[in-house]
Amino acid sequence: MDDGFLMEVCVDSVESAVNAERGGAGRIELCAGLVEGGTTPSMGLLQVVKQCVRVPVFVMIRPRGGDFLYSDREVEVMKADIRLAKLHGADGLVFGALTEDGRIDTELCTALLAVCRPLPVTFHRAFDMVHDPLVALETLISLGFERVLTSGCDSSALEGLSLIKRLAEQVMSSALCVISALLSPGGGITERNLQRILEGSTASEFHCSARSARDSGMKFRNPNVAMGASFSAPEYSIKVADVAKVRTLNAIAKNIL
Repeated sequence: MDDGFLMEVCVDSVESAVNAERGGAGRIELCAGLVEGGTTPSMGLLQVVKQCVRVPVFVMIRPRGGDFLYSDREVEVMKADIRLAKLHGADGLVFGALTEDGRIDTELCTALLAVCRPLPVTFHRAFDMVHDPLVALETLISLGFERVLTSGCDSSALEGLSLIKRLAEQVMSSALCVISALLSPGGGITERNLQRILEGSTASEFHCSARSARDSGMKFRNPNVAMGASFSAPEYSIKVADVAKVRTLNAIAKNIL
């Protein structure tokens, strides 16, 4: 953070990880299933990404899309994925877990943190689904999370800016860093709103995907078949981190902080 900020880019492929680093990202959040907000990536993807980039790689630990209320068997999957991610070179982990009444699941988070250590851990956007964000933040501080990924409990970081600022002020004297972010494919931090978000939040880090659609190299295409649900991405268009977008966001942040 020599320039006073750190830019984290979430990626789901080796190409995107390389592009993010080329564009100036200081850290990568490695996921699968970005359409669902991010799920645990394969260990093969982690291994190859670690061979291709030098910036820290934080690995998402989320066994499925949907809510953040996990069964005992899902917890066992999360623990196994944490151990494997550490074994294959993860520099940090990213997870979140809630109770059925929208509070931080302190018992589960404590257990998962113990498996993660000594690596740093980010509490992801499960935070945006909590009943009381100010109370939840105090809980996360007491548990020992290094970061919280949040859009200010709203549809985007820009919409949730006032709460992000309150959260940042709440932890000003603590070791916790609040990151204003949005992982939703429908919006998020862009070159059009980054300045307002950084100036309004006092955050020293930010998180984005900075993706563009790239046309598939397939020459033969079957328009009658889709590999996923109707809301999923089309088979013949691939979204990847865009070097130019990452560089632009990086330049904007450098001019502000």
